Amino acid sequence: MLKVVDNTGAKILQCFHVSGGSGKRYARLGDIIVGTVKVAEPRREIKKHDVVRALIIRQKKELRRPDGTYIRFNDNACIILDGKTKDPKGGRIFGPVAREVKEKGFEKVAALADELV
Repeated sequence: MLKVVDNTGAKILQCFHVSGGSGKRYARLGDIIVGTVKVAEPRREIKKHDVVRALIIRQKKELRRPDGTYIRFNDNACIILDGKTKDPKGGRIFGPVAREVKEKGFEKVAALADELV
């Protein structure tokens, strides 16, 4: 279960598939997942039970960077992607976004972020 931190209307997303590789088990920062919306705001673009593609932008599990530092967030958060592209569906992203997301080629996501950590 992940928190959705964009303005598409979805609030909670349940992951049921991690894209990439055969039988990849866990998603990390910058990975694309497929999930279903469990909680959504009424009268918004994304409804409850919709199956969507999402991008992981924060994770609780610490991640080691090449310079030896570690980064860790307070929650597991994602944003919803538009169709098969790397573009975000929403127009705003709430909270910080990890720098690894930009390094993996999601330039538009990094541009919408309040802060890159």
